[in-house]
Amino acid sequence: MRVLLTDGSGLTSKQVAHRLGTMGHRVEVLAPNGLCLSRFSRYVRNVHPVPAYGPDPFAWLEAALSVWAAGHFDVLFPTQEQVAVLSFGHDRLIDAGVTTIVPEFDALAAVQDKVSAHRTLAGLDLPQPRASVVTDARELAAHGDLPAFVKLPIGTATSGVQLVRTRSEAAAVASVLAAGGVFDGGAVLVQQPVSGPLVMVQSVFDHGELVAFHACERLAEGTNGGASHKQGVSLPATRHHLEALGASLGWHGGLSVDVIVGADGPLIIDVNPRLVEPANAAASGVDLVGTMMEIARGGQVRVAPEGRPGVRTHQLLLAVLGAAERGGRSNVLGELVSALRHTGGYRDSTEELSPLWHDALAAVPVAAATLATLARPAASAWFTSGSVSNYALTPGGWRKILEAASLRPEPDWPR
Repeated sequence: MRVLLTDGSGLTSKQVAHRLGTMGHRVEVLAPNGLCLSRFSRYVRNVHPVPAYGPDPFAWLEAALSVWAAGHFDVLFPTQEQVAVLSFGHDRLIDAGVTTIVPEFDALAAVQDKVSAHRTLAGLDLPQPRASVVTDARELAAHGDLPAFVKLPIGTATSGVQLVRTRSEAAAVASVLAAGGVFDGGAVLVQQPVSGPLVMVQSVFDHGELVAFHACERLAEGTNGGASHKQGVSLPATRHHLEALGASLGWHGGLSVDVIVGADGPLIIDVNPRLVEPANAAASGVDLVGTMMEIARGGQVRVAPEGRPGVRTHQLLLAVLGAAERGGRSNVLGELVSALRHTGGYRDSTEELSPLWHDALAAVPVAAATLATLARPAASAWFTSGSVSNYALTPGGWRKILEAASLRPEPDWPR
């Protein structure tokens, strides 16, 4: 089948492209930059230029539909935050003959931004850290329960999240946010930190029914808070929580959450209304990508068993960039030595992004990042900022979607 990915820049897109390619599908991607991450895979046949998604989702949608119409594709696979405008424009997609898999827009709006997600989880009595919704700069400046994370409603890859430890830091953040107009009818989420390991949870739903689930612990942090090393884990409590959330929203497609496993059990700290980095799941025996493809094509799927816990995977690209940020050249060299010797975090671990044994082209970004950070460690920022800005939904872009939806009835979640 001929599959068009909505993004070619992000980690998830690269992993989805690899999985689809090994399944025998022809993969093409949309991206503002022809030298996007997914370009460096023998499984990606073409990169189609489109506008950056974040600031103007509707301009991106028009370009995406033009590519679809000209390309005779079978499936449009949502790999990043483009799912928001696809969900809003689902009727338009049907008219254009687009085969895809996205949730209803009211369901997506219930969890798309951090404030709405907090309220939705609270309405379902699902476990999350203690938090409050703050709508005024003075209230934030006077917030006494510190330290706390101040989270903007819309943000990707840790953007829009700040840890404030003191009243003076809270006042400074409040002043900056007020100057930026955040409190002009808007709000922020102030969330208490929780101690414990971070677990990334991915799932796929078929009209409200959970059909695939996987959880993996972040063993090591790469750049931008991403997981450079992961290990599959069993987390039945969060599976039940996701089942409740997806059933309440009638969710259709990929749904992911980040949880902290604290002393009182797993707490949901973030919700992503899309699929996130499915490679560890695939290595553990859970085919999230194949399941989404089958549902998109109208097939009947069985509820997949959970994957094998303990399976380790890594992303050397993230590890190299993270090492450069934390300690410069010596850390980068140490990371490379560990990877080459299969020691430390690389022992009994497989590569998610650069599987050289059957996709040698995938080594190019790792080699480029290594050379760049060895020459100038600060170059790591160039690799991360560009890819995120290509696919991340901006606050302004989300406002445009909400304004277009303003004539629709208000969502009534949970139900």
